[in-house]
Amino acid sequence: MRITDLLQEQGILLGAAPADKAAAVELLISLQSVQGNLSNPAQFREALLERESQSPTAIGSGIAVPHARSASVLRPGLSAMTVPGGVDWGAPDGSPSCLIFLIAAPEGEDGLHLELLARLMRLLMREEFRAQLMAAATPAAFRAAIDQAERTEFPEDFPSHAGHDIPRVLAVTACPTGIAHTYMAAEALEQAARSMGCPIQVETNGAAGAARVLTPEEIATCAGIIVAADREIDMARFDGRPVLRVPVSAGISRPAELIQEVLDGKAPVYHHKETSVPPSRPIQGGESLCHTIYKQLMNGVSHMLPFVIAGGIFIAISFLLDDPALGYSTFGTNTQLAAWFNTVGNTAFHFMLPVLSAYIAVAIADRPGLMTGFVGGALAASGYTFPFLSSEPVSAGFLGALVAGFAAGYLMRLLQRLLSGLPTPLEGLKPVLLYPLAGLLLTGLFMCAVNPFVGIINTALDGTLDTMGEGSRIALGIAVAAMMAVDMGGPVNKAAYVFATSTLAAAMPAVGTSIMACAMVGGMVPPLAIALCCTFFPSRFYPAERRSGLVNYIMGLCFITEGVIPFAASDPARVIPACVTGSALAGGLVAFFNCTLPAPHGGIFVFPVIRNVPGYLVALAAGSLAGMLVLALLRKKRA
Repeated sequence: MRITDLLQEQGILLGAAPADKAAAVELLISLQSVQGNLSNPAQFREALLERESQSPTAIGSGIAVPHARSASVLRPGLSAMTVPGGVDWGAPDGSPSCLIFLIAAPEGEDGLHLELLARLMRLLMREEFRAQLMAAATPAAFRAAIDQAERTEFPEDFPSHAGHDIPRVLAVTACPTGIAHTYMAAEALEQAARSMGCPIQVETNGAAGAARVLTPEEIATCAGIIVAADREIDMARFDGRPVLRVPVSAGISRPAELIQEVLDGKAPVYHHKETSVPPSRPIQGGESLCHTIYKQLMNGVSHMLPFVIAGGIFIAISFLLDDPALGYSTFGTNTQLAAWFNTVGNTAFHFMLPVLSAYIAVAIADRPGLMTGFVGGALAASGYTFPFLSSEPVSAGFLGALVAGFAAGYLMRLLQRLLSGLPTPLEGLKPVLLYPLAGLLLTGLFMCAVNPFVGIINTALDGTLDTMGEGSRIALGIAVAAMMAVDMGGPVNKAAYVFATSTLAAAMPAVGTSIMACAMVGGMVPPLAIALCCTFFPSRFYPAERRSGLVNYIMGLCFITEGVIPFAASDPARVIPACVTGSALAGGLVAFFNCTLPAPHGGIFVFPVIRNVPGYLVALAAGSLAGMLVLALLRKKRA
């Protein structure tokens, strides 16, 4: 965010002579009002004075930068004033403040004033720059001095446009993971624009954040904007401008065509409605309901990935560093070092489902959906319900977190629509009170009503497994292993795992049971099948998926089935059947070879205590290869 984007000439007062700090505050607020930044100057004054009461905002060296966040701020803004005689602002060095900037930030824009403060101070620390501002004869000269200083200090914010001041076409690119396709689309659009002789500015919304962010000046003067994105981005800034919305793949495959459509005036005018529900028919460049839901889902998946990968690797390290001779029932936590890695890894894992749910909700309802999504995901993970319905909480797993995310998001959308007619004075209560309170109530009621049904399913699964018994050993092995691959840590997976571990109680400690061996192989196969498919059939995955998929070699060997969740969440119709097929085959072979396992966890680290290790390895390899082949057949080429 450039300083000159927020500071207009009418917001600058030179040579002022306020009697005191209070008078200076009134002048600065009036400059904000003149720029149309405030809906209620009195309310903003209260917020500003409250901030000043906490500690003075004078920096010293004749500089003061008062700032405040308030619901009365319609849009971020700056006002500036030079006071040759100075005004006492409580500076730590005792000097009067001669150069004063006022930052007005909307409620919820927590980082905006900090970003502007950092940017301003980086410039104002130069004495020659301060002198230049104090000597400015007109507001235009004052603003031009800031513009020149910004261009010198922050050249990355002022890219060259081949002799053109403002790009004719703007673009925004974003893929679900923010890695490969985001930048491939940007590069394709830039190359096509160069060949067409058309100036372009491309904003990339990558994993590390947005780069080359489009400015209000560029948006206001361009011919149109191409939004090539497969996840939600900030669209409110494009209200009233021609916008062509397409998948990120279109930015890679047909950039010249998209640019020409914008130049020909074929991009429809975009109208931002915060409370609108995604339409059921194609809109603006062919975005359909399915593609909208996919973007919302992938917003959750992309934010969840770091928790899955880093947490899984830490858990794997805990097994590597542990001593199985100290006990298999507590394997991974027997030594202090192993326990540390296990605890940190599991802590990351516990955030996985709430993060997935939260960022699905954010993609649907923007920031108001964050809290309700987090709580919905946590309730799904815990399985909590109304006490009078069930006394035994059952985790709803990642499928429950998906439901929670979409429910929290659309319930918040409903609230936004219901509360859209509130009087203006109550607008400030929405983000801090009304949305969180009502959203939490609705999401809590919904999830507590849904979770008992998961418990009913889980109880039925347990009963089915119990009735199969030892007499159907191979069939039982197939069923248990297949269930381990259905929802990767969800209720079906947990039902199979709990049933398998319960069989250890009646088994010989050194021998274990075949069912436990079937459960573990069923959980090891899905990550290995994904990793093998990424290796031998790379065209079925996007580049970013291939990179994260290789981590599943480690997770699969360590019996961490959750590594498959990002793939299953984004493509459940193909990934889950492939994983279930591979796990079922592996489980049946483990039962056929009569392999047994006395440890409830550990993956390759407990192989020494498995009876008939060769048979187990054959089953694991066969199941992993089968899952790989089925997935390769079901998925189309991605890249």
